[in-house]
Amino acid sequence: MAAKLKTGDKVVVIAGKDKGKRGEITKMITSEGRAVVSGVNLIKKHNRPSQTNAGGIETKEAAIQLSNLMIEDPKDGAPTRVGFRSEDGKKVRFAKKSGELIDG
Repeated sequence: MAAKLKTGDKVVVIAGKDKGKRGEITKMITSEGRAVVSGVNLIKKHNRPSQTNAGGIETKEAAIQLSNLMIEDPKDGAPTRVGFRSEDGKKVRFAKKSGELIDG
């Protein structure tokens, strides 16, 4: 089955503590159905000091469920569903809201 969301897509969070935030997918974890989105789902990671690292508290992005994300419509930036169609013998993704091509 083709992926509706891919690395580099601009997405909107539709559920959870970060609802309404926008960001770009930096990493996909397809086996778990999760993605890492820049600026979304920030956590505090406590690092122990070592010979190479001073330690301390680091803020980083954690993975978020794909079901809590929707792709941004290329036309107006609103959240939209993703559809597939064939153009010139090639399968492409399009935004259901506006009909605009997402990749292509």
